[in-house]
Amino acid sequence: MIGLVCFNTVAWFAVYDLSKTKFLQVNFFDIGQGDAIFIETPQNHQILIDGGPSSVILEKLNNEMPFWDRSIDLIILTHPEHDHIAGLLAVLKRYKVENILWTGVKRDTSEYNKWLELIENEGAEIFIAQAGQKIIAGKAIFNVLYPFENLNEQEIKNINNTSIILRLVLGETSFLFTGDAFKSVERKLKDKGINLNSDVLKVGHHGSKTSSAEEFIKEVLPKTAVIQCGKDNRYGHPHQETLDILEKFNIKILRTDKHGDIKIKI
Repeated sequence: MIGLVCFNTVAWFAVYDLSKTKFLQVNFFDIGQGDAIFIETPQNHQILIDGGPSSVILEKLNNEMPFWDRSIDLIILTHPEHDHIAGLLAVLKRYKVENILWTGVKRDTSEYNKWLELIENEGAEIFIAQAGQKIIAGKAIFNVLYPFENLNEQEIKNINNTSIILRLVLGETSFLFTGDAFKSVERKLKDKGINLNSDVLKVGHHGSKTSSAEEFIKEVLPKTAVIQCGKDNRYGHPHQETLDILEKFNIKILRTDKHGDIKIKI
């Protein structure tokens, strides 16, 4: 597949098996204490947001993709924290990845150094995320809302607050993916007047009280909130404070620690 880049827009065009049912499928994998979201568009573009904390992601992808399919159109690394990046290392070894979107923010960890080595050898088109970019995958459009500035090669203490935040729109349906961004980032998005209203919210930071500010949730006002966290995790995620805020707005809560893999079809 060939990536076309123009004015901060990435577009993919391809020919696929037209006999397949045309859905937007968003899979929130039960990956333990971490994030891994696999998206297939109606035109069969395959996009992976984060990879969780281990190679379990390979088993999850194997269950969703045909056995002969060994390519992924786009990998998005929201931020290079263990529970988001580790599984992507396994994915890069197994699959041919056409495009990679990440922030380029610097870290001093062995996993980060391995990530740099693998993406350099992958031969994929690499894009540095910044607000205002769009990813066009057929009729599905991903809008990059955050980070506001280019973070490439920068060292930032709070790595969670470098998370790429994306809003996916297909027709009248929308998803908001927030990585592990804290309330301070959520409030910045709200204060800028950015359209955050979405049908489905991937709850920030695994349901921690560091994220999901009440005024942010009121702005997004999703019908469904998905929390990706591990069973009996040592952090106590999701925190009751976050659950209470979601329940206050009558938002349906789905949790990977309780419900396993969560698949939403549009």
